[in-house]
Amino acid sequence: MLNISNCEDQDKTGAALKAQRFQMLEDIAAELGGEVIFPTHFDAVLRLRKVLQDPNQTIGSIAAVVSLEPLISAKLLHLANSVALNPEGREVFDIKSAIARLGINTVRTAAMSIVMHQLLRAKGMAEFTEITRLLWDHSIQTAAAARIIARHTTKLNPDEAMLAGLIHDLGAFYMLYRATQYEELRHRPESVKYLIIQWHESIGVSLLNALGIPQEIVLATEDHDQVRPLPCPIRTLTDVLYVANMLAGGHFEWLMQEQAEDSPELILLRETYGHLQPEIDALAAEMRSGIA
Repeated sequence: MLNISNCEDQDKTGAALKAQRFQMLEDIAAELGGEVIFPTHFDAVLRLRKVLQDPNQTIGSIAAVVSLEPLISAKLLHLANSVALNPEGREVFDIKSAIARLGINTVRTAAMSIVMHQLLRAKGMAEFTEITRLLWDHSIQTAAAARIIARHTTKLNPDEAMLAGLIHDLGAFYMLYRATQYEELRHRPESVKYLIIQWHESIGVSLLNALGIPQEIVLATEDHDQVRPLPCPIRTLTDVLYVANMLAGGHFEWLMQEQAEDSPELILLRETYGHLQPEIDALAAEMRSGIA
C-alpha cells in the first residue's frame, strides 16, 4: 500500500533541496561583491599555520607552503598588485613574484589572518572532507602539469602557469563551503557535486575577478572542462591549462567515472604529451609532500 505521508515528505524534501540550490546560487552572487574567505583543504591550511607561526622559517619555505593553498595564493597575488604596493602598475602573475614584492612580514600577517578565518569556517565541512581532498589533489596535479607543460613546450612563465593550475577550480572549493550553510545540501554530497559540475566554472571566473586576479589568468580558467580539439602546438596560457587539466583527469574526477581509455581525446593526449607525465608526477608528489 502506498504511504501517502512518505510521498509527501519526499516531495517536501525535494522541493526544499531545489529551493536551497537556487538560494545558494543567489547568495553566492551577492557575496562575491564583498570580502570572500572560505576553507579549502584542511591539512594544507593546518600546515601553513604551523609554518607561519615558526619565526625561523625563511621566505622561501613560506612561499613553498603558500603555493599549496589556492585561496591564499590568489589573495596574496591580489595584494601584491594593489595600488598601495604596485603604484607603477606593473602586475605580477605568479606567487613567487608576489611574495618577493610583499616581503616576509606582510606575507606572514596577511596569510595568517586568512588562515585563522578559514579554520573558523571549516567546522561544517566534515561531510565534504573526501571531496575537498580529491579536489585539492586534482588542483596540485594540474598545477604541476601546467608548470611542466609551460616549461617544455612554450615561452610562457612556468610559475604563472602553475598558479593558474592551482586556482583553476577555486570556484568548486567555494561552492562546497557555501553548501555547508544549507541543511538540505549539507547532507547530500551527490546533489552538491551535481551543482558544482554545472556551475563551478562560471562561478570560479566571477570569484577570481572578485579576488582581483589578473585577467590573463582568469581568461585561461574559462571553460577549462569543456572538451575541445587538443591544442598542438600550445601557444597560450589557456592552452596550457586545458592540457594540464586533461592530464590531471579534468572533470571526470568530479563525475567519479573514468573516461574510456581508448577515447580519441585521451589517445591523442597521451601520444602528444604523455612523455611529460613522469616529470609531472614527480613534481606533484614533491608538492604534496609539503603538507606531510
